[in-house]
Amino acid sequence: MMEYRAYFHRQIELWGRQRQERLRCKRIAVIGCGGLGSTLAMALGCSGIGEIDLVDFDNISLHNIHRQIVFTLDDLKRNKALVTADLLKKKNPYLETRVFESDFEEFSRIETKYDLILDATDNLPVRAEIDRWAKERGTPWIYASVEAFNGQVCFFDKSSFQAFAASSHEPAGIAAPIVMQIGSIQANMALRYLLGLPVERDILHYIYYSEDGELNIRKFTMPKIEGEECE
Repeated sequence: MMEYRAYFHRQIELWGRQRQERLRCKRIAVIGCGGLGSTLAMALGCSGIGEIDLVDFDNISLHNIHRQIVFTLDDLKRNKALVTADLLKKKNPYLETRVFESDFEEFSRIETKYDLILDATDNLPVRAEIDRWAKERGTPWIYASVEAFNGQVCFFDKSSFQAFAASSHEPAGIAAPIVMQIGSIQANMALRYLLGLPVERDILHYIYYSEDGELNIRKFTMPKIEGEECE
Protein backbone atom coordinates (compact mmCIF):
# COMPACT_ATOMS: atom_id res chain seq x y z
CA MET A 1 0.00 0.00 0.00
CA MET A 2 1.20 3.48 -0.78
CA GLU A 3 2.71 5.55 2.00
CA TYR A 4 0.14 7.52 4.01
CA ARG A 5 2.21 10.67 4.45
CA ALA A 6 3.07 10.79 0.76
CA TYR A 7 -0.61 10.55 -0.17
CA PHE A 8 -1.58 13.48 2.08
CA HIS A 9 1.68 15.41 1.68
CA ARG A 10 0.18 18.74 0.53
CA GLN A 11 -2.36 18.77 3.31
CA ILE A 12 0.26 17.94 5.93
CA GLU A 13 2.23 20.92 4.64
CA LEU A 14 -0.81 23.07 5.35
CA TRP A 15 -1.96 21.90 8.78
CA GLY A 16 0.66 19.45 10.04
CA ARG A 17 0.82 15.74 10.88
CA GLN A 18 -1.06 15.99 14.16
CA ARG A 19 -4.16 17.46 12.59
CA GLN A 20 -3.97 15.06 9.66
CA GLU A 21 -3.90 12.15 12.12
CA ARG A 22 -6.88 13.70 13.88
CA LEU A 23 -8.95 13.32 10.72
CA ARG A 24 -8.37 9.55 10.73
CA CYS A 25 -10.49 9.27 13.89
CA LYS A 26 -13.47 11.17 12.48
CA ARG A 27 -16.75 9.74 11.20
CA ILE A 28 -19.22 11.79 9.17
CA ALA A 29 -22.50 11.14 7.37
CA VAL A 30 -23.42 12.64 4.00
CA ILE A 31 -27.19 12.66 3.57
CA GLY A 32 -27.83 12.65 -0.17
CA CYS A 33 -25.39 11.74 -2.93
CA GLY A 34 -26.67 13.92 -5.78
CA GLY A 35 -25.26 17.31 -6.78
CA LEU A 36 -24.04 18.57 -3.42
CA GLY A 37 -23.31 15.04 -2.21
CA SER A 38 -21.11 14.33 -5.24
CA THR A 39 -19.06 17.45 -4.57
CA LEU A 40 -18.78 16.66 -0.86
CA ALA A 41 -17.66 13.13 -1.65
CA MET A 42 -14.93 14.35 -4.00
CA ALA A 43 -13.78 17.11 -1.63
CA LEU A 44 -13.86 15.14 1.63
CA GLY A 45 -13.42 11.55 0.45
CA CYS A 46 -9.70 12.04 -0.11
CA SER A 47 -9.07 14.39 2.81
CA GLY A 48 -8.10 11.74 5.35
CA ILE A 49 -11.40 11.47 7.23
CA GLY A 50 -11.53 7.94 8.60
CA GLU A 51 -15.11 6.99 7.82
CA ILE A 52 -17.81 8.47 5.61
CA ASP A 53 -21.31 7.03 5.57
CA LEU A 54 -23.25 7.73 2.37
CA VAL A 55 -27.04 7.83 2.40
CA ASP A 56 -29.26 7.89 -0.70
CA PHE A 57 -32.20 5.79 -1.88
CA ASP A 58 -32.21 7.26 -5.40
CA ASN A 59 -30.84 5.88 -8.66
CA ILE A 60 -28.96 7.90 -11.27
CA SER A 61 -31.01 9.50 -14.03
CA LEU A 62 -29.82 11.16 -17.23
CA HIS A 63 -30.68 14.68 -16.03
CA ASN A 64 -28.45 14.20 -12.95
CA ILE A 65 -25.16 13.76 -14.76
CA HIS A 66 -24.46 17.33 -15.90
CA ARG A 67 -24.12 18.59 -12.30
CA GLN A 68 -23.48 15.45 -10.21
CA ILE A 69 -19.78 15.12 -10.83
CA VAL A 70 -19.21 11.58 -9.59
CA PHE A 71 -21.45 9.96 -12.21
CA THR A 72 -21.00 9.01 -15.87
CA LEU A 73 -23.38 7.69 -18.49
CA ASP A 74 -22.24 4.18 -17.59
CA ASP A 75 -23.77 4.65 -14.12
CA LEU A 76 -27.36 5.21 -15.25
CA LYS A 77 -29.96 3.44 -13.07
CA ARG A 78 -27.39 2.50 -10.40
CA ASN A 79 -27.78 3.67 -6.82
CA LYS A 80 -26.06 7.02 -6.20
CA ALA A 81 -24.53 6.11 -2.84
CA LEU A 82 -23.10 2.84 -4.19
CA VAL A 83 -21.50 4.50 -7.22
CA THR A 84 -20.03 7.23 -5.02
CA ALA A 85 -18.55 4.70 -2.61
CA ASP A 86 -17.05 2.70 -5.49
CA LEU A 87 -15.23 5.78 -6.79
CA LEU A 88 -13.92 6.76 -3.36
CA LYS A 89 -12.49 3.27 -2.86
CA LYS A 90 -10.52 3.70 -6.09
CA LYS A 91 -9.21 7.11 -5.05
CA ASN A 92 -8.41 6.65 -1.36
CA PRO A 93 -7.26 3.36 0.25
CA TYR A 94 -7.35 4.94 3.73
CA LEU A 95 -11.09 5.63 3.78
CA GLU A 96 -13.84 3.39 5.11
CA THR A 97 -17.27 3.90 3.59
CA ARG A 98 -20.66 2.50 4.44
CA VAL A 99 -23.59 2.74 2.03
CA PHE A 100 -27.20 3.13 3.11
CA GLU A 101 -29.61 2.65 0.21
CA SER A 102 -32.42 4.21 2.17
CA ASP A 103 -34.25 7.43 2.86
CA PHE A 104 -33.33 9.54 5.88
CA GLU A 105 -36.20 8.24 8.01
CA GLU A 106 -34.89 4.68 7.77
CA PHE A 107 -31.26 5.75 8.19
CA SER A 108 -32.09 7.79 11.31
CA ARG A 109 -32.94 4.61 13.22
CA ILE A 110 -29.30 3.55 13.43
CA GLU A 111 -27.34 4.20 16.61
CA THR A 112 -24.01 5.25 15.05
CA LYS A 113 -22.35 8.30 16.58
CA TYR A 114 -21.06 10.92 14.15
CA ASP A 115 -18.70 13.84 14.53
CA LEU A 116 -20.55 15.83 11.86
CA ILE A 117 -23.57 15.46 9.58
CA LEU A 118 -23.69 16.99 6.11
CA ASP A 119 -26.97 17.80 4.44
CA ALA A 120 -26.94 17.25 0.69
CA THR A 121 -30.67 16.79 0.24
CA ASP A 122 -33.11 18.95 -1.71
CA ASN A 123 -36.04 18.67 0.66
CA LEU A 124 -36.99 21.09 3.48
CA PRO A 125 -38.98 18.58 5.57
CA VAL A 126 -36.03 16.14 5.48
CA ARG A 127 -33.67 18.93 6.54
CA ALA A 128 -35.96 19.69 9.46
CA GLU A 129 -35.72 16.02 10.43
CA ILE A 130 -31.93 16.14 10.12
CA ASP A 131 -31.92 19.16 12.44
CA ARG A 132 -34.09 17.38 15.02
CA TRP A 133 -32.05 14.15 14.80
CA ALA A 134 -28.73 15.97 15.06
CA LYS A 135 -29.81 18.03 18.07
CA GLU A 136 -31.09 14.94 19.89
CA ARG A 137 -27.54 13.57 19.59
CA GLY A 138 -25.69 16.81 20.24
CA THR A 139 -24.09 16.63 16.79
CA PRO A 140 -23.58 19.71 14.60
CA TRP A 141 -24.64 19.63 10.96
CA ILE A 142 -24.05 21.73 7.87
CA TYR A 143 -26.96 22.76 5.68
CA ALA A 144 -26.54 23.74 2.03
CA SER A 145 -28.88 24.43 -0.87
CA VAL A 146 -28.62 25.70 -4.43
CA GLU A 147 -30.91 27.28 -6.99
CA ALA A 148 -30.21 28.91 -10.36
CA PHE A 149 -26.82 30.72 -9.88
CA ASN A 150 -27.23 31.12 -6.11
CA GLY A 151 -26.71 29.10 -2.96
CA GLN A 152 -26.64 29.14 0.83
CA VAL A 153 -24.70 27.38 3.57
CA CYS A 154 -25.05 27.29 7.35
CA PHE A 155 -23.22 25.45 10.13
CA PHE A 156 -26.00 24.58 12.56
CA ASP A 157 -24.91 24.18 16.14
CA LYS A 158 -27.14 26.00 18.66
CA SER A 159 -29.61 27.66 16.30
CA SER A 160 -32.91 26.40 14.95
CA PHE A 161 -33.83 25.33 11.42
CA GLN A 162 -37.45 26.33 12.11
CA ALA A 163 -37.04 29.57 10.15
CA PHE A 164 -37.18 27.48 6.96
CA ALA A 165 -40.19 25.43 8.01
CA ALA A 166 -42.77 27.89 6.68
CA SER A 167 -41.25 28.09 3.21
CA SER A 168 -43.20 26.62 0.30
CA HIS A 169 -40.77 27.89 -2.31
CA GLU A 170 -40.39 25.78 -5.43
CA PRO A 171 -36.78 25.95 -6.72
CA ALA A 172 -35.93 27.04 -10.24
CA GLY A 173 -33.36 25.27 -12.43
CA ILE A 174 -29.76 24.84 -11.33
CA ALA A 175 -26.47 25.79 -13.00
CA ALA A 176 -23.83 23.10 -12.48
CA PRO A 177 -20.98 25.39 -11.27
CA ILE A 178 -22.94 26.77 -8.29
CA VAL A 179 -23.52 23.22 -7.06
CA MET A 180 -19.76 22.64 -6.94
CA GLN A 181 -19.10 26.08 -5.46
CA ILE A 182 -21.57 25.69 -2.60
CA GLY A 183 -20.57 22.07 -2.00
CA SER A 184 -16.93 23.17 -1.78
CA ILE A 185 -17.75 25.87 0.79
CA GLN A 186 -19.69 23.28 2.77
CA ALA A 187 -16.73 20.87 2.59
CA ASN A 188 -14.30 23.57 3.73
CA MET A 189 -16.47 24.29 6.76
CA ALA A 190 -16.55 20.58 7.53
CA LEU A 191 -12.79 20.18 7.26
CA ARG A 192 -12.07 23.20 9.44
CA TYR A 193 -14.43 21.94 12.12
CA LEU A 194 -13.04 18.40 12.08
CA LEU A 195 -9.48 19.75 12.23
CA GLY A 196 -10.30 21.88 15.26
CA LEU A 197 -10.01 25.18 13.37
CA PRO A 198 -12.44 28.09 13.89
CA VAL A 199 -15.76 27.92 12.03
CA GLU A 200 -18.48 30.57 11.96
CA ARG A 201 -21.54 28.88 13.41
CA ASP A 202 -25.27 29.57 13.21
CA ILE A 203 -24.79 32.16 10.46
CA LEU A 204 -26.51 31.64 7.11
CA HIS A 205 -24.22 32.57 4.21
CA TYR A 206 -26.20 33.52 1.11
CA ILE A 207 -24.10 33.62 -2.07
CA TYR A 208 -25.79 35.22 -5.06
CA TYR A 209 -25.35 37.35 -8.18
CA SER A 210 -26.98 40.77 -8.40
CA GLU A 211 -28.86 41.91 -11.51
CA ASP A 212 -25.60 43.55 -12.63
CA GLY A 213 -23.68 40.31 -12.28
CA GLU A 214 -21.87 41.22 -9.06
CA LEU A 215 -21.07 38.26 -6.79
CA ASN A 216 -22.33 38.95 -3.27
CA ILE A 217 -22.29 37.19 0.09
CA ARG A 218 -24.81 38.19 2.73
CA LYS A 219 -24.91 36.83 6.28
CA PHE A 220 -27.96 36.26 8.47
CA THR A 221 -27.92 35.24 12.13
CA MET A 222 -30.13 32.21 12.59
CA PRO A 223 -32.71 32.25 15.43
CA LYS A 224 -32.01 30.41 18.66
CA ILE A 225 -33.89 27.27 19.56
CA GLU A 226 -37.25 28.09 21.17
CA GLY A 227 -37.05 27.95 24.96
CA GLU A 228 -33.26 28.15 25.06
CA GLU A 229 -32.03 30.47 27.79
CA CYS A 230 -29.11 32.85 27.39
CA GLU A 231 -26.05 31.87 29.35
